[in-house]
Amino acid sequence: MLQLSASLLANKSVLSLRTGMPIATITGPIINPDNLKIEGFYCQDRFDSKELILLYQDIRDVMPKGYVVNDHDVLVEAHDLVRLKTVIELNFDLIGKPVQTIAKHKVGKVGDYATETETMSIQKIYVTQSILKSLSGGSLSVDRSQINEITPRRIIINELAKPARVSATAAA
Repeated sequence: MLQLSASLLANKSVLSLRTGMPIATITGPIINPDNLKIEGFYCQDRFDSKELILLYQDIRDVMPKGYVVNDHDVLVEAHDLVRLKTVIELNFDLIGKPVQTIAKHKVGKVGDYATETETMSIQKIYVTQSILKSLSGGSLSVDRSQINEITPRRIIINELAKPARVSATAAA
């Protein structure tokens, strides 16, 4: 099931199966720009207010109230995750990232993204365009297959298809 980033993160709790209580609150995603996958989430620990990390593979279920995990011990500190050290250090965030085509035409900025909750793979990004473009064409949805390259500064997508213009004589 696809979920928008706001519904993935907004005031979500981490719930323990063992205690049946919230143990942390999600504060942000850890996104791997190489494969557009959410590797985990930054969490604010409920007991000692430390920043901990919840890996996506430790999530047992996704509910409207939050993420269900076995117990508090699945939350770990960043320095314990040697394999994800480089991804964590990148501190990559999709929201607000400029989007342009291969030919360097500016398209807009990432306003939101949709994630497949089973695999935590980002499937679509939603690009907000300038006011002038949004009045004539609306917002733009870009599938992950249309993304050509992701750099620390921008997202480069394949060229956009130009809409065919219909003349008044052809329509009559």
